[in-house]
Amino acid sequence: MKKISVVNLDKLLDNFSEIEKKISEINEANNLLVLQLEKSNRLLSLSQSKEESVKEECTTLQNVIKGLTQTLENHCNVKDENDRLKENIHILEEKLKACEQEYKDQIEKLMIEIQNREEAHKLEITQLNCNIRKKSEAQEVEFREQIEKKELEILELTRQLKTQDEEKQNEIIKLQIEFNAKLARVQNKTTKSFSDASVLPQSIYRRVCALIASNLHIQTAVLWGVTVFCLFHNKSLFGKKEFHVLQGPSSLSPTHLSHL
Repeated sequence: MKKISVVNLDKLLDNFSEIEKKISEINEANNLLVLQLEKSNRLLSLSQSKEESVKEECTTLQNVIKGLTQTLENHCNVKDENDRLKENIHILEEKLKACEQEYKDQIEKLMIEIQNREEAHKLEITQLNCNIRKKSEAQEVEFREQIEKKELEILELTRQLKTQDEEKQNEIIKLQIEFNAKLARVQNKTTKSFSDASVLPQSIYRRVCALIASNLHIQTAVLWGVTVFCLFHNKSLFGKKEFHVLQGPSSLSPTHLSHL
């Protein structure tokens, strides 16, 4: 018999739905990371713009300092203010450097986190694919074992049916031989005057054979009905698996036995 592997489509669709759900969750997490990266980029751009403005301010202050330096000879009282401005510039430069370093650290941290999550997601997807493959292989093995078991049951029923068929045929042949022997003895004992009455034993013989053949045909039909029920039951269980039913013996018809 041809063997076709069968897979539970409902369970497989459920597994694929679960995988798609997890993939969508992974994509959502990746989208959040992308948004965070964009936010970091905006913050970096903002810091760069602030840096440029601070540099421009520093340039302006330097120009002011130069102007104050030029006027220092005439305005000694502005020296303290000049020192204060220089101190403010230094503080701003330190703050700018600290902000730049902080943003760089945050960007590096986010990049490392993104890489780690991508690797974790890849491992998770690989594990899910491996689990699905193992489940599919296990289900395929289980279905094959069930199919082989049902096929063995069908073969056993067919063997039993053939054995019973042979036994019934042997029994009919034995009855025929016994009846012919008895009929011969009766015919030898009867006189010629009763030769016209030989039609009656032949009619009785034919009726007996027809009755035996009818009972045998009924029993055979019942056995074949059980076999066909098992076959269709297996077909409904295993879907596309094909089963072939042997034809019953044609020699069991009452008409054929009545002419023996």
